[in-house]
Amino acid sequence: MALVEMVMPKMGESIMEGTVLKWLKNVGDSIEQDESVLEVATDKVDTEVPAIQGGVLKEILVQEGDVVAVGAPIAIISTNGEDTAAPAAPAATEVPAAAPAAQANAQPAAASSDAAVAKLDQPASGRFYSPLVLNIAREEGISMQELEYVPGTGKEGRVSKKDILTYVESRKNAPQQAAAPQAQPQAQAPAAVPQQQAAPAAQPQAQAAPAASKPAASYSGNVEIIEMDRMRKMIADRMVDSKRVSPHVTSFVEADVTNIVNWRNKWKNEYKKREGENLTFTPIFIDAIAKAIKDFPMINVSVDGGNIIRHKDINIGMAVALPSGNLIVPNIKNADQLNLNGLTKKVNDLANRGRMNKLTPDDLSGGTYTVSNVGSFGNVMGTPIIMQPQVAIMAVGAIKKKPAVIETTEGDLIGIRHFMFLSHSYDHRVVDGSLGGMFVRRVADYLENFDVNQTI
Repeated sequence: MALVEMVMPKMGESIMEGTVLKWLKNVGDSIEQDESVLEVATDKVDTEVPAIQGGVLKEILVQEGDVVAVGAPIAIISTNGEDTAAPAAPAATEVPAAAPAAQANAQPAAASSDAAVAKLDQPASGRFYSPLVLNIAREEGISMQELEYVPGTGKEGRVSKKDILTYVESRKNAPQQAAAPQAQPQAQAPAAVPQQQAAPAAQPQAQAAPAASKPAASYSGNVEIIEMDRMRKMIADRMVDSKRVSPHVTSFVEADVTNIVNWRNKWKNEYKKREGENLTFTPIFIDAIAKAIKDFPMINVSVDGGNIIRHKDINIGMAVALPSGNLIVPNIKNADQLNLNGLTKKVNDLANRGRMNKLTPDDLSGGTYTVSNVGSFGNVMGTPIIMQPQVAIMAVGAIKKKPAVIETTEGDLIGIRHFMFLSHSYDHRVVDGSLGGMFVRRVADYLENFDVNQTI
């Protein structure tokens, strides 16, 4: 009999941890190779993790709800093969041993300052931080300089979700010290004591105020109470955070897309017959947005404290409505490097896998700009909410026929044209009205000047 250690798999290039949602097998159950053993959540994707080898589930090392780093042991599988692998017990003891080693650097710092807030003696410069950790740090007002002092128990000393939340909690109890790690020795001066004593006294009052003002919920019998699922709660939290973080401004432009409509009508049946896929308007919109981003690269940025991060990759997200009513935003990596056929393939693939809940964490990470096709629901325009940490998002409305003035060499004529509204919401902290307005106008220009002679 051999004991095989099952570890948390790497589910994406930028994914460093996952949350155990549910164990599909119990201790003692037989498992076939590649059979799903547990469900893991990363961002908004729920992924089933298969067994690396068939056998019997001997031990479960992590519980439902635990946040586990990639590469950490999660279970022990007993097989009938020869004991060629390292026994599970030594492997299990080695992993916890790494945690005290990672925490050893934090102990001297904790002894030299307030024991409530553990910090490293030296900043961990160049350390990798997952998007989840960076988002939490941003929401809590933790700068990158301060983040480098946070002890990490993950692989190679990386900061996990548990590490940053523990630091945030202890930081609240000692705000003066947490805000300036390099000033810890001065924080022990007697003059700082009254400030620290006053802060805890103010916190209960601030926390009690919302509870006192919140009215008791009362419902009549003619209602149905529906509990939000996990994805809906995450969407709700992120939408509220986005409105809180970014001052939203929206600019509108109406574009004449008659040439695009006629071109698509010409090619859609032939493309369907040849490729077995639908030719939609979405890849055409994404192509125009990618071109406009190259003209205005300061739209393709994010904000990190007092810094603006300009992204060289153009990764355009597309909002996909799920059958459950929730929304998910996979993105097309390097969209500017794909032709119209390549974009069509990617759009159809992401949309189909999104509706079947088969997207990977990598599909959802790394987006730099987002487009939402509200026209697919018959809406003529909308005011979309920015996907953090991006700074802009565009909504494309329904295409409608309208009478319009057509300028010709022989004079103006009245004709029927196809029009649509483009709604561009942007973060006014870093994108002013001139840039936001010029960008959406440029997208409209690319759509109106669409080359009707191109093939696909």
